[in-house]
Formats: sequence, structure tokens, C-alpha cells
Amino acid sequence: MIVLPEIDPVAFRIGMFPVRWYGLMYLAGFVGFWWLGRLKAARPESTWKGTDVEDLLFYGAVGVIVGGRLGYVLFYDLGRTLNNPWILFQIWKGGMSFHGGLLGVAVAMWIYSRFNRRAFFSVTDFIAPLIPLGLAFGRIGNFINGELWGKASDLPWAMVFPYAGPEPRHPSQLYQALLEGLALFLILWVFSRKPRPTGAVTGVFLCGYGIFRIIVEFVRVPDDHLAYLAFEWVTMGQVLSVPMIVLGIGLLVWANGHEPNITQQAPVSSERGKKRRRQRRIK
Repeated sequence: MIVLPEIDPVAFRIGMFPVRWYGLMYLAGFVGFWWLGRLKAARPESTWKGTDVEDLLFYGAVGVIVGGRLGYVLFYDLGRTLNNPWILFQIWKGGMSFHGGLLGVAVAMWIYSRFNRRAFFSVTDFIAPLIPLGLAFGRIGNFINGELWGKASDLPWAMVFPYAGPEPRHPSQLYQALLEGLALFLILWVFSRKPRPTGAVTGVFLCGYGIFRIIVEFVRVPDDHLAYLAFEWVTMGQVLSVPMIVLGIGLLVWANGHEPNITQQAPVSSERGKKRRRQRRIK
């Protein structure tokens, strides 16, 4: 049994402004995204540039913050937020939904792909391996905050959390950091090293996250105001992860019917686009 000390959620202050550990974990995730993206863009077969990675980071950061917060409100805390709308803007207190963030990033990447004339799944295949380490940092932030703990356990590594009573519990935040973060990152990074059909890397990401999330939810305590949705074990996190797995399998089946991409799809220039449209009209 390990007794987790109560950690101040504020890492340090800049004048009157507190800098919280949770925010620093997001910053670490964004830095990791940028660094890994630059490494992928530097591969000989890549059609991506360093400036593209910076643009993707901007779009992705907006998508994950806006989508994550709105998703948490819609999926987990709608009633309380309707009574006190200001809760929506109190991001520093936590309350971010991965599934909402995923939808936000998907919308952001769709907008990016439209502006930059890239195929949507070509974009998502590129960013999928860059995401899991950010998820790991986010779960470490949950761990530091002493939130989202697991069920009571007598395992040697069970921990007593400051706000969860005297019982030792599963450190479910660390389970998620290891599975949804480190393990999923390694799977995607290795998988994407070889040419894959468009959509395949995205499909592996969706399946991998959904499976890992459902597994951990069996030992994670649901939010008090939601509890279990059915059978005393079905959680909102599991319900939201099932469509991810279904969509991921669908993408893998669809991608399996296409040839692997030797190079990632480059944006179509305006001149090339005009030439293709003229060719279509001739045909």
C-alpha cells in the first residue's frame, strides 16, 4: 500500500497568477506533439514540413481545449453547468473529456484539410501517433490532482488518495497513462513506420484507445453524479468508447482494400487542381 501525499495543484505562481500542474501537463503534451511531428515530417518519404506541424498543433490545441471542455459538459456534467454556466470556463479545475476533445480535434483537422487541400484521413493518419503521449501527460495531471481514482484494491501498488477515504485504491490514472499513453504511442509509432493505406493508422488509434479505455473503466470509479449507467459496471467512458472501436474497425476494413501509401498525400496545388478538373471535363 502506498499513501499518496496531498500535492498542491498549483506548481508555482507568476506574480498573482497560479500555474497549475494540470495546465503544465497540457503544455508538455503540446510540446511532445510538436517534437514528434517534426521527427515524422523529417522522414525521407514525408510530404510534411515543420511549418505544417506547427499549424497542426495550433488547430489541434484549439480543438482539444474547446471540444474537451464542451464534451465534459455534455457527457458528464450538463445539469450542474446549466445551473451555473460559468463552470464551462473553469478549465483550470479540470473537467476535460477525451471523447469531446477527440471530436473537437476531428473538426479542427477537417477544417485544416479543407484549407490546405489534403485528404482528411491523410491528416489524421499523420497526427494519430503524436497524440498518445499527450494523453499520458494528461493522466499524470489527474494523478497529481488526486482525481479519477480507481476502486478499492489490496494489490501491493494500491494507493490511498487524499480525497478518496482511507481505503487503498487502484491508481487508475497511471493505468491509463501507461495504456492509452505509452503503450498506444509505441503501437502507433511502430505501425506507422511502414507505408499503410490511408485511414489505417487512424483506425488503429481509434481501436487501441477504445479497447484500453474500456479495460481501465472496470477498475475506475465513475463520477459521483453519474455513477454506473447499467448493470453496476457500465460507465459513460465505456459507452463513448464503443463507437470509437466500431469506427476504427470500419476504417481498417475500408483501408485494407487500398494500396499502402508510399508517400503521404501532398496538398494539390491550384494549377494541378485546375489541370485535373480540365481532364475530368474532357473525359
